[in-house]
Amino acid sequence: MIVVGLTGSIGMGKSNAAQVLRKLGVPVHDADAAVHRLMAPGGRAVRKVGELFPQAVSGNRIDRKVLGDLVFGDTPALRRLEGVLHPLVRQSSRAFVAAAARRRLPVVVLDIPLLYESRGERSVDLVIVVSAPRQIQRQRVLARPGMTEEKFRAILARQVPDVEKRRRADYVVLTGGHRGETYRQLLKIVTGLMHGTPGRARRRRPGL
Repeated sequence: MIVVGLTGSIGMGKSNAAQVLRKLGVPVHDADAAVHRLMAPGGRAVRKVGELFPQAVSGNRIDRKVLGDLVFGDTPALRRLEGVLHPLVRQSSRAFVAAAARRRLPVVVLDIPLLYESRGERSVDLVIVVSAPRQIQRQRVLARPGMTEEKFRAILARQVPDVEKRRRADYVVLTGGHRGETYRQLLKIVTGLMHGTPGRARRRRPGL
């Protein structure tokens, strides 16, 4: 089974790429969705995150907006939050891959926004990076509710530059054009993987 990492900087079209991969029949584990579950009512991270950031507790869940405001621009606070969430997300990923292996699936995808930042490439066989021109990225991001230039710059400062991600990727999917073109690029990649023709030599994956 081939475990593929899907990543890309903010606003590059990763969510759409993940949707396309699902339409192509490839199971996708969404790290962001896992975080949502962890901080939802009854989530495994609610107690620990609440102890670190009691202001973010809302009933029996974590208010993600309040939490985001608390850690924005505060690197030590962000590191403490990541120390709680990242191990739990990795557990979720391991369970996903193990279940796929039991089903003898040929390819699965781990959608990880900060794959290179967290050295997650060591846990996958291949990496797909989605990329778009900087101006399109900026337009997409600033159209999001509550987004500002300051927040955008701060997010980019925490991410590996797009040019470096593309250099390190096994496949680069360009998402600045029509969605049909994104579909065609991903179809070609998935077809190649299904037939055992990955673009580069696969990494040795020690485990998630």
